[in-house]
Amino acid sequence: GVFQVEVHQSMHQHCHGQISVMESQRKSSGEADRSGERGSLHTWKGYSYSVTPERVLLSRPVLQAALGTRHGVLLVEGGQVYSFGEFPWKQSQVSEVGPLKPVLESTLSGQRVVAVAAGSFHSGAVTEDGGVHMWGENSFGQCGLSSLTVVPNPTPVAVLDPDTSPPHTIRVLELACGEQHSLALSAQHEVWAWGSGCQLGLVTTIFPVWKPQKVEHLAGRHVLQVACGAFHSLALVRCQPPQEARRPLPDKCGQCNQLLYTMTDKEDHVIISDSHYCPLGVELLADGESSPSEPLLSSHTSTSAPGPHPTITDQTDYERGRTVAQNGEVLTTTDSDISAAGTDSDRTVGSVGGAGSQNSPYPDDQAVKEYLKKLEETAKMTIAGADFQVSSDDSALNSLVSSCASAVGERVVSTYEALSLKKMINYYYPGVGGVAGVPGGVPGGVPGGPAEERVRLEESMQGKKSCSTGDIREEEAEGLSRRLSLPGLLSQVSPRLLRRASRPRVRAVPLTPMGGLPEAGELLPSLQTEVWSWGRGEEGQLGHGDNLPRLQPLCIKSLSSKEVVLVAAGAHHSLALTAQSQVRNYIITPHGNLSLRDSSQLCEHLCLSEGIRVWDVGAGAQHTLLLADGDCYQPILYYSGQQVIEGVQDAPQDQTEGYSYTQQPVLLPFCMNLGYVSGVFAGGQSCVALADRNVMGFIAGLHELAAAERKFYCKLSSVKNHILRPLLDLALGPASTVLLQSLARCYSRLCHLTGQHSASLTANLRRRREVKSLVMLEHASIFLDTYNEYCCSVGNFLVMGGFQALAKPSLDFFGKCPELLQRLAESSEENIPLSDLLVTLFYLPMRHLHEYGRLLLKLGTCFEVSSVDYQKLQDGCSKFEALALHLKRKRKEAEYTYHFWKSFPGKMTDSLRKPHRRLICESSNKALTLQNSGRFSVNWFILFNDALVHAQVNTFSTHHVFPLATLWAKWLRSINQAVDQAMWLRQRAEPPISRTASYTFYKDSRLKEATYEGRWLAGKPNGRGMVKWLDGRIYTGTFKNGLEDGFGDYVIPSKTLNLNDHYQGHWKEGKMHGIGTYKYATGELYEGSFQDNMRHGHGMLRSGTLNSSSPSVFIGQWVHDKKTGYGVFDDITRGEKYMGMWQDDQRQGTGVIVTQFGLYYEGAFNNNKMQGTGVLLSEDNTTYEGEFSEDWTLNGKGVLTMANGDYFEGYFTGEWGSGLKVTGSFFKPNLYDSDGDKGRALGRLAVRPEEKWRAVFEECWMRLGCEAPGQGENQRAWENIAVALTTSRRQHRDSPEMNLSRTHNRTLESLEFIPQQHIGPVTMEKYDSIRRYLIKFDPRLACFKPCTVCVMFVSLRFLFPDLPEEGGAIPQPSSDPQDKKDSNCADTQRVVSSSALLLPVLLPRLYPPLFTLYALEKEREDDVYWECVLRLNKQPDMALLAFLGVQHKFWPVSVPVLGEKTEVVSSTKDACFSSATETLQQISTTFTPSDKLQVIQLTFEEITKEVMSSLEDNFLWSMDDLFPVFLYVVLRARIRNLGSEVSLIEDLMDPCVQHGEHGIMFTTLKACYYQIQHEKTT
Repeated sequence: GVFQVEVHQSMHQHCHGQISVMESQRKSSGEADRSGERGSLHTWKGYSYSVTPERVLLSRPVLQAALGTRHGVLLVEGGQVYSFGEFPWKQSQVSEVGPLKPVLESTLSGQRVVAVAAGSFHSGAVTEDGGVHMWGENSFGQCGLSSLTVVPNPTPVAVLDPDTSPPHTIRVLELACGEQHSLALSAQHEVWAWGSGCQLGLVTTIFPVWKPQKVEHLAGRHVLQVACGAFHSLALVRCQPPQEARRPLPDKCGQCNQLLYTMTDKEDHVIISDSHYCPLGVELLADGESSPSEPLLSSHTSTSAPGPHPTITDQTDYERGRTVAQNGEVLTTTDSDISAAGTDSDRTVGSVGGAGSQNSPYPDDQAVKEYLKKLEETAKMTIAGADFQVSSDDSALNSLVSSCASAVGERVVSTYEALSLKKMINYYYPGVGGVAGVPGGVPGGVPGGPAEERVRLEESMQGKKSCSTGDIREEEAEGLSRRLSLPGLLSQVSPRLLRRASRPRVRAVPLTPMGGLPEAGELLPSLQTEVWSWGRGEEGQLGHGDNLPRLQPLCIKSLSSKEVVLVAAGAHHSLALTAQSQVRNYIITPHGNLSLRDSSQLCEHLCLSEGIRVWDVGAGAQHTLLLADGDCYQPILYYSGQQVIEGVQDAPQDQTEGYSYTQQPVLLPFCMNLGYVSGVFAGGQSCVALADRNVMGFIAGLHELAAAERKFYCKLSSVKNHILRPLLDLALGPASTVLLQSLARCYSRLCHLTGQHSASLTANLRRRREVKSLVMLEHASIFLDTYNEYCCSVGNFLVMGGFQALAKPSLDFFGKCPELLQRLAESSEENIPLSDLLVTLFYLPMRHLHEYGRLLLKLGTCFEVSSVDYQKLQDGCSKFEALALHLKRKRKEAEYTYHFWKSFPGKMTDSLRKPHRRLICESSNKALTLQNSGRFSVNWFILFNDALVHAQVNTFSTHHVFPLATLWAKWLRSINQAVDQAMWLRQRAEPPISRTASYTFYKDSRLKEATYEGRWLAGKPNGRGMVKWLDGRIYTGTFKNGLEDGFGDYVIPSKTLNLNDHYQGHWKEGKMHGIGTYKYATGELYEGSFQDNMRHGHGMLRSGTLNSSSPSVFIGQWVHDKKTGYGVFDDITRGEKYMGMWQDDQRQGTGVIVTQFGLYYEGAFNNNKMQGTGVLLSEDNTTYEGEFSEDWTLNGKGVLTMANGDYFEGYFTGEWGSGLKVTGSFFKPNLYDSDGDKGRALGRLAVRPEEKWRAVFEECWMRLGCEAPGQGENQRAWENIAVALTTSRRQHRDSPEMNLSRTHNRTLESLEFIPQQHIGPVTMEKYDSIRRYLIKFDPRLACFKPCTVCVMFVSLRFLFPDLPEEGGAIPQPSSDPQDKKDSNCADTQRVVSSSALLLPVLLPRLYPPLFTLYALEKEREDDVYWECVLRLNKQPDMALLAFLGVQHKFWPVSVPVLGEKTEVVSSTKDACFSSATETLQQISTTFTPSDKLQVIQLTFEEITKEVMSSLEDNFLWSMDDLFPVFLYVVLRARIRNLGSEVSLIEDLMDPCVQHGEHGIMFTTLKACYYQIQHEKTT
C-alpha cells in the first residue's frame, strides 16, 4: 500500500551536524561565530540513570562522526579529520587516545575531506575531488592496499574503472566500512568493494580483493546509500522506472542446474513448490540482470515468519494462523504449530532442512523427502480450508502450469477452476494479499461442496479481509492480462474459467504515483526505494526471513513498499528508517536488539509511543540509538540493546556475560540538555550525538518546521490508508466514481509531495541547515499548484454530491460510531453527519498552508529585515497565506453551489450541473428583472462562474445558457467580477473588451451551429481564431469585425471524394480576397489572386489527379473565376503550349502555339480554335501564312514557303500533315532575289508585349494603393509596402513548413529598412542608395521583355517621384573617371535609364533561360564561329600573330611564366597577351550589359598595358593596329557562345552608351565575331 521512499542517509555522505549559515548572517546583531554553539560533540556508553554524556572540545564544529569497535573518526569544519580511541596500527605514534582528546590526522592536512567512515578496526575518508584515503587494519585487504597488514596513516586508494582504456579514476561520494571489507559509492551511483568475505558481493572466490571492484549485480541501478555491518552490507537503491517490464525467469538455476519449480501429484491435489536454494548462494537471470524489484537470489529452505503489518489497519486476529508465502513458496505448518498458533500468534515454525540443521549447504535425500511429505499434507489441509496461495514469476508460472497440465491432465484444470484464476493473481502479485512475504488467505476451514461454491465463499471472505484496497483491482487486471496471454496456460484452462476470469473489472486509481511529481524532478528526494542486502546472515541481519548467507546483493521484498529513506548497519543487525518515521529492524540474536519479542527473521516494525517519530538512527555492535520527535520540537534520544555496566571493559562480541539488554527502547533522560541534536552515530559500545545551540531561534524554527512536516505526512498517510483506500472500493455511480478517482489521484500527489518534502527537510537538518536549501521557498510553485489542484478536486466532488453519495456506503463500512474518522478529522462535535465529517477530513490539508506561513514567518524573525533570507521567507509566507485564503474562498463557493443544487429543480440539474461550475449569484436573492417581459412570465437568472442562465420559472422546461467568455453585459458588478474570474484576470470595474473565448453560434445564418474559439472584440470575433462547422469545414486565421479578414487557412470536405478542398491565403470581409493557394480535392492546385471567393487576377492552375503529374498548367489572368486576358496554357497530354489571349475559359484573340513535334503557329483564335489569319512554321522551316478555319487546318488564301526559298501562292485547303490541296502559282526566286525570306518574319501576329501580364502590374498598382497606374499617394504606397513586408515576415515565422533559407530571411529583414530617398531631389548618393535597395528585391515575373522594364520604371518613378525621366541626368558633385567610361554624357552628369536601374535586379534571376533563348537563336552562327576558333587555336602564338597580320612591334618578346620572364619562341602557345585573354573570358560570368561592357574595356586596357611595356608612353592606337591584336585575344579566349553574348549586349545595352567609348569597343568585338566566321586558314 504505502509508497516507499529512501532518503539517502549514509554516515559518510551526509554531513551530520553541519553548521548553519544563520550565525554568519546575524553578525550585525552582535553574535560572534562561536564554535560552542554549533556542531558540538557528545559521547557516552550504554544506558543508566547515572550516565552523563561527555562533551568533546574541538576548535571547530564537528560535521560528521564515525565509530568503529574501539576507535572513532571525526570530520570538522574546514575538512580536517581527527581520530580518537585505540590505534594498534599506529606503530611509532601514540596507540591510544581518549575520546575527549582527539588527535589530528596530519597526513590529510593538505586535503579537504567531505566524508569519513569507520570500520571495526580501520577508517576511511573521501576528499572533495572524490579521492579515497584509507588507514588501519589491512589483514583482509579492507584498506585496499596490497602487501601491507596495517596502514598507519591515511593513504590514497585508487578506484579505477578497468573497462576504460586507459583506466580512469572513479569519483567517490561516500564510504562505508565493515570489519573485513569496505564499500564506496561512486558519483555514478555504483558500488565498489574491496576486502574479504561474501559481504563484498563480488563474483570471485579469491580473497582478499586488494583493488576496488565494481559490484556488477547492482550495475545499472541508482544506488543512494551504502552501509556496512561487521560481515554484511546494505544498499539503498532507487526503484527502476515502472515501464521496465519484468523478464521471465528460467526454469533451471543458472548456477547448479537444478529445477527451480517442483510439482507433486497426490490423489486429487496438485502441490506446486518453487522452494529451491542455490548452494552457490546466487541465482542469476538469463541475461544477467534482475527485474526492478525481483532479487537476484532465491533461497527457500525455511518457512517464513509473518510479514509486514498491513498498510491500512493494524494486524488483526484473522491474520493469525494463516500460512505465509515467502518468495513464492507455499509454506506448511504442523498440527502442533497450529495449536501453538492459537495461543501465541507471533510464534512461527522453524525451517525444515534449514542451513543450521546440517553442515553441508546441500539438502540430503532424507530432508527432501520429509519436506515434500509435509508439503503434501499441508496442501490437503490448505485446499480443504480454501487457503491456497501461489506466488511465482510470469514465465515460471506459465511453464509450471503447462507441465502440470501435461502430467495430470484434467485434474489440474479442475484444481485451477476450484482455486479461481483471479485469486491466484491476487496471491501472486506483490502488494496483494498472499504475496511473497505478506500474510494472506482465509482462516479456518470451509465446508466441502461444489468448486464454484467454495470459490464464491473464498472470494467473499477474501474481499472482506483484504488489507490493501487501493491498487488491488488494477494489479489484478494487469496480472490477469499477462496470464491470459500465455498460450501454455490457456490451452489447459476450461472455457468456463476463462469466461469467469474475463469478467469486467472497475479500474482502480493507483494511490502510489510512480515517478513522483514531474515538476519536482531532482529537487526532492525520491520515495521509491528498495533495500538490498548481502553477506553473512547467521543472525538474520539480511532481512530475507532466514539465516542463510548471500553472495550477491538481493532485494528485501518486505521493504519494497515501505518508503525507506535511510539504512544503518550494526555489527550483526540492520535498521531501515521509513518516510513515516518508523524503524524496521531485522536480526534474530537472543540479545533482543530493539526489544524484539520473538526470534522473527523478517523485518520487524519497531513500536514506539504514538507521536514519537524517528528521523535518524545509529547502529552499534549490540545496541541501537534513535533520534526522534518528542512532544515538543526539541529532538529526543532512545536507546535499545546492550547495557554497559560501569567498570566492565569491552568484551568480545560473542561473550555476553556481565551485560544486560533493554526490553524495549528507553528514553535517555539527558537528551534535553544536549540542545538540538542534528544527528546520532553508534559503533562498538559507544554513542555519539551532534547538537546545536538555538541561536536566535533559527535552529528551533528549522526543527519545528521539519517536525511539523513529518507529523503532517504521517497524518496524510493514515488518511490514505485507513479512509481513502476503503472508500475507493465502495459502490458509487459512474460520475461519482470518476470524480472520486480524480480526488484520490490529487490526494496521492499531495501526500507524495509532502513525504518528499519531509525527507528533504530532515536531510537539511543533518546537513547545511540554511534558508537557501529550503525547496518550499526556491520552488514554491510546485507546492502551490499541487494544493490548488487538490482543492479543486475536492470542490468538484463536493459540488456533484459525492460526499453525500458516500454517506450510506461509508456508514456500512465504518459503522455507526466512526471514531476513526472523527479522530483523523480532528472533530470534537457529536452526532455530526458522516458526509460532513468526510468533507471536514478532506479539506483538512488546507490548514497546513497556514502552518507553512506561520513557521516561515517565525524563521523570518531571526534575520535582519534588510537581509536576503528575510525577504525570501517573507515572500514564501505571503504566497502560502494568500493561497490559504484563496482556497478558503474556493471551499465556500463549492459549499454554496452544493446547497443551491439541492434546492434546484431536478429537470434542469442534469444539464446544468457540472463539476467545475460554481454559483456566483441568482435572482431569487439578488433582484433582477427582465424588461418588456410577458405578463405571466417569471424569469430566473442564475450567474455561474462560466455562464449566465436564463430560466422560465413557470415551466422550467426552457432555459438559455450564455457563456460568460462571450457575454458583453452591463448588469451588476457581480457579473463583471464573474467575467473577470472566468477570464483569469484581476477584478476591475469593467470587463475587458478584448478576450479569448470559445462560443457556438445558434442564430447566425452563416455560422449557425459553428463553434468559434479565439479572440473577441466587443462581442465579435476579432483577431486570430478558429471556426469549426458541423459539416467539417474549418477556418483558422484572422478575423475582423466578425468576418474572416487577413491571412487564413480554410478546409472544406468534399461531398463526393474522400478528400478536402484546402485554401490558404488572404481574406477580406469574409471572402477569399488577395493572394492565396487553393488545393482542390480533385487534385488541381491554384496559386494566385482571389476576389469575392473567385479566382480573379494573375494566377496559376495545375490540373490533374496529382500535383506531381499534372496533365496541364495554366499561368495567366483570371476574371470572375474564368481565364480571361493573356495567359500561357501548357497541355502536357497533347504536347502543346498556347501563349495568347483568353476569354471565358476559351482561346480568343491572337496567340501562339508550340508543339513538341516542332510545329509553331501564331495568329488569330476564335472560340478556342485557330480561325483567321495566321502563320505556321514546321520543323524543317517550311512556312505557311494565310487563312485557317480549324486547328492546323488551312482554308483560304495563303503563301507556302519551302525551306529552300521556293513558295506557292494561292488557295489552300486541308489539314497540315495529312495532305494539302493547292490552287495557285509556284515561284522559284533567283539567287539574288531580295524577297527570298518572304513570310519568314515571326511575331507580327502574336500578342504585343505591352498587352502581356497586365494582371501582374494591375495587382502591383492595386497593392500600392493606386486605382490606376501612377495615380495615388506616394506616402500611402510606401506604407503598403511596409505592411506587405511585415506580413510576409510574420507569415514565414508562423509557418515553419515554408523552410526559408537564412539568406532569404536576412533579405526580408533588410527590405524593412525603407530608404528615404523618395523625399527631396535625387542626388548621386540617393541614386546609388536606390539602386542598392532595388537589388535586394526578388522579382516574380514569368517573362521578360524590354517593355516590361519600362513599365516597372514607371512604378519606380511613382515611388521616387524626384527620379528623372528615361534619359534624364543627375548632376555629380565631382568628376569621376569611372562614370566617364559608363556614359558619353557631360562629365558632371549621370544619365538615368530604366536599364541601368532595373536590369541589375532582373537579369541575375532571369539570365539562365534568357541566355538559352539567345543561344538557340544564334546556334548556327555560333557553330561556324566555334569551328573556326578550334582550327585557328591549333597554331602557336607567333604563327597566329603573323596569320592575323599583327605588326611585329606589337609582338611580345618575353612573357612571364611562374613569375619569371621567358622569351617567346616559335613553339610558344597560349602565352602572349594571356592577361587580356583571361580578362575577356570573364564576360561569360557577368549578367548585365554594363558589366559585360566593363569586361571588354578591361580587356582593351590589359592589351594596352602589355604593348606599352615595349613602346613609348605616348603611343596611341589606331583601329588598323588594334583590330588584329584584339582578334588574337578573342580567338585565344575561346568563348563558346560569343554570338549569343554579342546579341544580348546589343539588345539590352543602355542607348546612351551606344555611341561612346563602350559602343566603339563593343563594335570591335562584334566585328571580330563576324571576321572569325569568315576567316580562312589557307
